[in-house]
Amino acid sequence: MLNNKIIVIIIGSILIAIGINVFLTPYSILDGGVIGIALIIHYLFGVKIGAVMFLCSTPILLLAWLYYRNMLYNSVYGLVISSLVIDLSEESLHRLLKNVVLTPFSSAIIGGFIIGTGIGIMLRYETSTGGTDLLAQLLSKLIPVNVGVLIFVIDGIIICLGGLLLSAETFLLSILTITAGGIATSLCTMK
Repeated sequence: MLNNKIIVIIIGSILIAIGINVFLTPYSILDGGVIGIALIIHYLFGVKIGAVMFLCSTPILLLAWLYYRNMLYNSVYGLVISSLVIDLSEESLHRLLKNVVLTPFSSAIIGGFIIGTGIGIMLRYETSTGGTDLLAQLLSKLIPVNVGVLIFVIDGIIICLGGLLLSAETFLLSILTITAGGIATSLCTMK
């Protein structure tokens, strides 16, 4: 069972890294949740995205420790692996970008869908990248709302803050990203 989860985490992490490094960062587009927070900090200060994700997820992991430890253990693996994959693949995926020509509009949609698919695959197997995905997963145990919808709401709050700090264009493109990501995550987590 653990081997299957590790495979799912690796596949999900690769998809998330591709979505972030190939489609979002070249156009300063945000995603929501902890990834969005990490992207805001990356755009403003140049800090590694995966490292910020890891640090920002710590309080939520503590919450999971208190209320649902099984999710915690699975999310720690997802958080560590996805943070490493995002940071370690950054340069090689940026080189790949030279061969990909997209508009910011299409990049926002494709990037959001790829990230949402990576997150959705992980959530389907009760693992996540930690952060607000884990928070949404915990909340979905308490209230009868699809985890993808909860992630969409949290993501909206994050990009509103990011839009204020970065630009109106970033905000508008990020809306497309979280919409595509929310749809992909919901499709992957439907039962």
